[in-house]
Amino acid sequence: MRFHPVRHATLAAGFALAAFSQEKPLAISGAQIIPISGEPIPRGVLVVQHGRILAVGPADAVKIPADADVIDASGKILMPGLVDSHSHIGAGTGGDGSAPIQPDARVLDSLDVRDSSIQKARAGGITSVNVMPGSGHLISGQTLYLKLREARTIDDLLIKLPDGTNAGGLKMANGTNSIRAAPFPGTRAKSAALVREQYIKAQEYRDKIRRANGDAEKMPPRDLALEELVEVLDGKRIVQNHTHRHDDILTVLRLSREFGFKVVLHHVSEGWKVADEIAAARVACSVIMIDSPGGKLETRDADWRTPAILEKAGVLVGFHTDDPICDSRRFLRSAGLAVRAGMTRKGALEAMTIANAKILGLETRVGSLESGKDADFILLSADPLSVYAHVEQTWVEGRKVFDLSNPQDHLYAAGGAGAGDSRRAHLCCFTSAWDLIAAANEGNQ
Repeated sequence: MRFHPVRHATLAAGFALAAFSQEKPLAISGAQIIPISGEPIPRGVLVVQHGRILAVGPADAVKIPADADVIDASGKILMPGLVDSHSHIGAGTGGDGSAPIQPDARVLDSLDVRDSSIQKARAGGITSVNVMPGSGHLISGQTLYLKLREARTIDDLLIKLPDGTNAGGLKMANGTNSIRAAPFPGTRAKSAALVREQYIKAQEYRDKIRRANGDAEKMPPRDLALEELVEVLDGKRIVQNHTHRHDDILTVLRLSREFGFKVVLHHVSEGWKVADEIAAARVACSVIMIDSPGGKLETRDADWRTPAILEKAGVLVGFHTDDPICDSRRFLRSAGLAVRAGMTRKGALEAMTIANAKILGLETRVGSLESGKDADFILLSADPLSVYAHVEQTWVEGRKVFDLSNPQDHLYAAGGAGAGDSRRAHLCCFTSAWDLIAAANEGNQ
């Protein structure tokens, strides 16, 4: 669908004012609202203030505050901001090649918030994301759950838990990724053995701390890697586990059961083969929808029907981009492909929103449009499952972070010269090559 600046102008002008007036209520009216938590609302009203949703519902049921800035979004689709449960935006890294198990590595310490991949994710309607280290290790480090606000530093994107710590999980993997030359494991069996050994060490470390009962003289030497695994054992951090083959999936379930940790299965290319076992374990799946053949041999039996089969078995299913494997700007396609392969519309839309929020443990804040939740929402030009749908606006906590009618935002959404230049927007002290090219083009017109 071609972008028409004139058609977008009125809507954009209204939102420009609202983005800087969150001390006042903001009401968006006239759009078809898909709240996820209930049935679609044909001509609904969403009221937000101070970054939270005040009210959502039909026009005749929601009272718009007298002092609110009111935006007419008639003809648009309004739904919650998308939640991506597995991404690599921000060019983050985790463990290195020195060992296969490195839970002390923190993706927090490697993310570039000015990387263009973050701006492109906003263009795809993503407002919350689980940023992961890579999958080349059995344990590659700590993931980070982010809100895609406007940011100068990583601290501007952090999601804080009630105790003040950063929200995030632990990235684990099995299968062929981590099988290589020593000190890495050479077989699947050795991979599982190394993970067991490390969790047993973590149990012993925790027991020593408990026995010390606060006595500094009896405390074991501090071990950052084991500290992280103790958080997993205590249920404070969810394991996000990369796995493809059905036997690898069952190994993850076996380890989870043995040590009692919470786990989410990621990718699950052969999840359709063991759907009943996954359902019996009450474990959620974050699925990637790949629309072209090729890649790893262990993904040869990947099937578009996996989300539908898992859904039918009673498994909580979310989708992820694994960006850059799948482009964040095309995240909504995952839902469309899954419905084409038999998943319900309701399940597919939930997989982009509330299901992923549950996968990250953030369902009380994001994933649906409900009073009291964060004001994260997107405006679409058409139904979210349509190939003609464009994300026109992305809002995080009541602030607009993407506007398709803005030329720079449109560049990130559509691509072209400059779209991948993460530094272009921050060059302040000299004329860049792009500026020289632009000036030359203007002179030739």
